[in-house]
Amino acid sequence: MNAPLRRVAISVLVLFTLLIVNVNYIQVVRSDELREDPGNTRVLTEEYSRERGSIVVDGTEVALSVPTQDTLEYLRQYPQGPTYAAVTGYYSLLYNSAQMERAANDVLTGSDARLFTRRLADLFTGRDPAGGDVVLTMDAAVQEAAMAGLDGVTGAVVALDPSTGAVLGMASTPTYDPGQLSSHDPAAIRAYADQLDAMETDPRLNRATQDNYPPGSIFKVIVSAAALATGEYTPDTVVPAPDLLTLPDTSTTLENFNGSSCSSSQEQSLIDALTISCNTAFAQLGIDLGEDRVREMAEAFGMTGDGMEIPLEVAGSSIGDIESEAALGQSSIGQRDVRTTPLQAAMIAAAVANDGTLMTPYLVDQVRAPDLTVIDRSDPEELSRPVTPEVADQLTEMMVSVVENGSGRRAQVPGVEVAGKTGTAQNAGPDHNWFIGFAPADDPQIAVAVFVANGGGTGGDVSAPIARDVIEAYLEGQGG
Repeated sequence: MNAPLRRVAISVLVLFTLLIVNVNYIQVVRSDELREDPGNTRVLTEEYSRERGSIVVDGTEVALSVPTQDTLEYLRQYPQGPTYAAVTGYYSLLYNSAQMERAANDVLTGSDARLFTRRLADLFTGRDPAGGDVVLTMDAAVQEAAMAGLDGVTGAVVALDPSTGAVLGMASTPTYDPGQLSSHDPAAIRAYADQLDAMETDPRLNRATQDNYPPGSIFKVIVSAAALATGEYTPDTVVPAPDLLTLPDTSTTLENFNGSSCSSSQEQSLIDALTISCNTAFAQLGIDLGEDRVREMAEAFGMTGDGMEIPLEVAGSSIGDIESEAALGQSSIGQRDVRTTPLQAAMIAAAVANDGTLMTPYLVDQVRAPDLTVIDRSDPEELSRPVTPEVADQLTEMMVSVVENGSGRRAQVPGVEVAGKTGTAQNAGPDHNWFIGFAPADDPQIAVAVFVANGGGTGGDVSAPIARDVIEAYLEGQGG
């Protein structure tokens, strides 16, 4: 073989080698990445040839697939689309999937390992393959009350069973119709997506889990817990409560809401300070406790900065960096760099309600095969123990006082003792409004957090009535 032919042969061999390496890299190394790529519509088209499993709440399918007469054999539908959109998400030919449709995709498509026996049987019987069902922990009455309360505002509601961590309600507004993103008409899908893109606030964002916000005075529950846990404080311990507090090593003064006075004597009991949400008292209390105690308690309640999966992805909550005692004073009233998701806010209330034990939140109650047999069921798991039962009882006493005598009066439920805490958080626009609480205070069955973005009022005026309606809806459904 002469030199030119040898060079050509070597070049061809190198090219074939590179081609084989590339094919193996794509098929082996990048196979999962490409299969899960939201832009890979070929995989979605294949999935449309089988019946996708349903997402179920209280025995009702809130997401299901129905047969069609077109090329794509099944159409995804959401009978109560806007009510559950924050949780179900969408299953779109163009935009892949979101929220539970994405998190539980393996179950819903039937590719989950727990459905292997079913898939194997399908091969031998010739039965059409189908996905499994995902049954959620949610309570329909709670969800409807939460969405009704949030009508016309931007915000979120999360309700938990404090004894298990099961999510009873998860609402986010503004909302949208996932069915319009899941149609078989690409032009209509794009037009609706463009409409959502043009909105000032994206309704596809689940504000309960995907974003965090300054919590304002609901963070005072954590500072109270840190104080009580030392054994040096009780609800009756008198603490400083000046009209103005000059932050350490600065000329900056911190005042109470609207410049009000917490006490003519410039001091008050810890329970009274929480009842009326005295800023200066809690800023000074946080400084006296020190950063380590405040941070350790916040992290024990779940504010570690790390996200979680329930299986929806949840953004982290944190008290942020604290570089000075002045910063600690501001952080101790839930301002500065303190950020929390509404889910995390509900976890704070749930831990107090559950004798100081925080349960891991979860949204899936059970997984069912296509024949409705249960193949997996969630078991409650303890996440942490932020406080002792004794401290939890003291916090409950203080939070009951907030609702009975203080800023949370509009959360009162006739015949039911409610424990709670309001929050009003300063930010770039009008104030955010919060409420966290649980009921009944002596036998907690539901813990709730309500967040209204830029509500402009106070947590007691804006968010507390929504929490009241959610609590009432749940207790009525339980025969309470």
